[in-house]
Amino acid sequence: MEKTVQLYEGKAKKVFATNDENLCIVSYKDDATAFNGEKKGTILGKGVINNRLTNRLMRLLMENGIPTHFVEELNDRETLVKKVSIVPLEVIIRNISAGSFAKRYGVGEGIVFKNPTIEFSYKNDELGDPLINNCHALALGLATEPEIETIKNYAFKINDILKAFMLEHGIELVDFKLEFGKLPDGSIVLADEISPDTCRFWDVKTHEKLDKDRFRRDLGGVEDAYNEVMRRLLGDTK
Repeated sequence: MEKTVQLYEGKAKKVFATNDENLCIVSYKDDATAFNGEKKGTILGKGVINNRLTNRLMRLLMENGIPTHFVEELNDRETLVKKVSIVPLEVIIRNISAGSFAKRYGVGEGIVFKNPTIEFSYKNDELGDPLINNCHALALGLATEPEIETIKNYAFKINDILKAFMLEHGIELVDFKLEFGKLPDGSIVLADEISPDTCRFWDVKTHEKLDKDRFRRDLGGVEDAYNEVMRRLLGDTK
């Protein structure tokens, strides 16, 4: 499979067209951003870790009935994926209070919810990805009602699968962001990535943060945290 032209460059990835119009190549970068791009930096080796972890978790989800855009891992930084039209909704599942949820509602971090919560954000950097509800999404034409229901059902199932898998490796899945895309036939599939960039991971025993919060909050040990997640989930580091 050959790259042709670059289609997109985001904060953490580049996307290239290929000689197959239905497939793209995603290339993961070491660039790190926070607070809608206001804070910028580099996390050495992040691209390799996020690529390999995402692919491992995508395969796990596919084995459990979740359709994804994943096709094949090409090398440490690049993956072949199905070309999708991204649904402009960021889907956030929360199991424990942390981050913007704790700040928004004036509660402490670490409150374990009886049931997971779900939030939608309008995927729009210029507007700061504002929170929206189902009615807003329908009014703006971002997705249809059946598509929103499909996304919600997938998101909660993904949470169940990932929570159980993470606990087996001594990690609490605090919260995470998902993005979905549509294939040419209109079917919804999971897209984007699942990594310490898009999830909050805490050590089960110590509650040590093993994710991008170490970068956001200047806690230090960012590369060590990412490598620790890869060591636990993949059994190695690079």
